[in-house]
Amino acid sequence: MADRMNGLRMICGLLCLVLLAGNLWSMSSWSEARGVYDDICYLRQAHLFQRFGLGGFDTDISREDDGYLAAKLKEIGYPSWSDLRTAPCHNAMAATGKFVIQYPPGTGLVLAVFPQGHQAVPVYACATVIIFSFALLAIFYARTNYDLLRAAAFGGLAIYLMTNPTKASYSMAPTMVVCALAGWLTARLFAAKEGNIPLTLALGFLLGVAVDFRLPNLFLSAGYLVFFLIAWLRKRNIRSLLQGASFALAWLFGMAPTLIANAINAGSPLATTYGGQDVAPPEFSFAIIRDYAGDPQSLLLALAIVGVITIPRELRTDGGRRVVLLTSANLVVNLGFFLSHPVVTPYYTVPIAMLSLWSLLFAVLTAAPEAVDDTLAGQAANARS
Repeated sequence: MADRMNGLRMICGLLCLVLLAGNLWSMSSWSEARGVYDDICYLRQAHLFQRFGLGGFDTDISREDDGYLAAKLKEIGYPSWSDLRTAPCHNAMAATGKFVIQYPPGTGLVLAVFPQGHQAVPVYACATVIIFSFALLAIFYARTNYDLLRAAAFGGLAIYLMTNPTKASYSMAPTMVVCALAGWLTARLFAAKEGNIPLTLALGFLLGVAVDFRLPNLFLSAGYLVFFLIAWLRKRNIRSLLQGASFALAWLFGMAPTLIANAINAGSPLATTYGGQDVAPPEFSFAIIRDYAGDPQSLLLALAIVGVITIPRELRTDGGRRVVLLTSANLVVNLGFFLSHPVVTPYYTVPIAMLSLWSLLFAVLTAAPEAVDDTLAGQAANARS
């Protein structure tokens, strides 16, 4: 039986490897001049870090004295490329008098690791290899044929998604890595019978770092913050208070680059560099819901919702149930934000869907040995009776 499972693991791993190779081959032909305005701004942020070091947190247009941004805009045919005050993805900050990049600095920091002109492809390739590693980890955890097939299917899907829709924004590649790692840490943390402070710190810091890649990733932590708050209100003991405080402090520390960038560019850590519709008040509209529901990427959300409904029957531990409750709360808060946000972009909901699915998958797989043992014990008891 063990040999058969190992053989199936090998086959599933090879199939994921084939998908990885296909993705890497496809990525090798990608261009950094594809005409997407977001790309230019992330690359400019990376250029500032490479040129000024930590001084790259200051993204004021006045620092554009080497012609980098103008050349990038001209390359993609931007009509007013020579007038930098019309540059896309930049906003005027009244408090500082600056004209700055609206995005948080994390994606630029990641891109800056690689040489100019060859940044996007290495970032996506490295992120895809990491996702492949988590797919293999899920396959290794599987203890039954059903769990093995489920792990392989989702692992393969996660690898495929690294080309579409992840290609839509450079910020999505590191975000997808965070979702996989956070999902694994979530299952590990709540599988522990007592609050594990090191795992709590790691998870809080990681979800804080996610904000440095995409500001809407702020909501990926919402369910966790609500969960730890409710846990403390219910128990009112030092352990629950310490765990919740540890998560919150690590979360704030993880998003420190964004808070620093806001202070430099917008005048306050809590001020935003975004403008226009991005800072518009919530707008509850069936048109927004229809736009998201009509896109194929909504299937990921549907899978996550089905998971929180059906998976509890497979989880016989308190830790597994806590993962389901936390994931449910996270989905509700994130959907509440995105389905009322006037800017509708289908890939916006992909991170919360992937975090939810990775968390549920690893919760099931790490609980699988206990579930199998309970099932076998129950069958044996029925046979004796």
